[in-house]
Amino acid sequence: MAQPRPTAGGPQDRTPQDPPPAETEEETSTVPRSQTVPTEEEARPPAPAEKKDEKGGWLGFFRELPGLIIVAFVLALLIKTFLVQAFYIPSQSMVPTLRVGDRVLVNKLVYDFGDIERGDIIVFENPNLTEEDRGPLGAIWDWLTEGLGFATEPGRDFIKRVVGLPGETIEVRKGKVFIDGRAVEEPFVHRLRDRSDFPPTVVEEDRLFVMGDNRPNSQDSRSSLGQIPFDKVVGKAFILLWPPSRIEWLSDD
Repeated sequence: MAQPRPTAGGPQDRTPQDPPPAETEEETSTVPRSQTVPTEEEARPPAPAEKKDEKGGWLGFFRELPGLIIVAFVLALLIKTFLVQAFYIPSQSMVPTLRVGDRVLVNKLVYDFGDIERGDIIVFENPNLTEEDRGPLGAIWDWLTEGLGFATEPGRDFIKRVVGLPGETIEVRKGKVFIDGRAVEEPFVHRLRDRSDFPPTVVEEDRLFVMGDNRPNSQDSRSSLGQIPFDKVVGKAFILLWPPSRIEWLSDD
């Protein structure tokens, strides 16, 4: 009986001397040489972004509000102390220019850069007032209320118009003002004309002679106030701020 013939490529064709070729690194590796393997932390998926609170803006605003109020308050006090201050008009002495209840803004720096002129409306401290000890809290309270333009203690501060300057001789005849013998035009004076007289008086050095526009109803340099020292002048009123219906710049005419 005939034996079957072995087919080509069978086990009979292989020899021990010919081992199968070894696979190279390029053939077995699936990662290119230029590519680095990510670390565990890098491979971790990113954490989802925190969802912003839709009300966070308003909540943040209200959290910052007290600080904003304090900053605004401090700035207002600094401005009041060094730059501009509001003053309340308590009497009729400056009618018709200013009425009771009006509020004006006073420039406290203007006379550091210029001279006081005739016709200026100025605020000044009472030169005859003896300050009583109000204590720290009382002083702070007065400072705050004065800075906001509320009514102040009667007789402490005055607002009048400058009529006479240092070295000038002022005289009043039947309500008409004369400076160094010459009549002065005063269109701002109340229509109820003053008929009083005041003898010729020389304005002293570093002092001012002031009068109210409502001459028959004004306590001023003609009476107990006397002449006003320069160092008592707080500043120049430059704008009528209240009421809104009467807002206007204050001038010397």
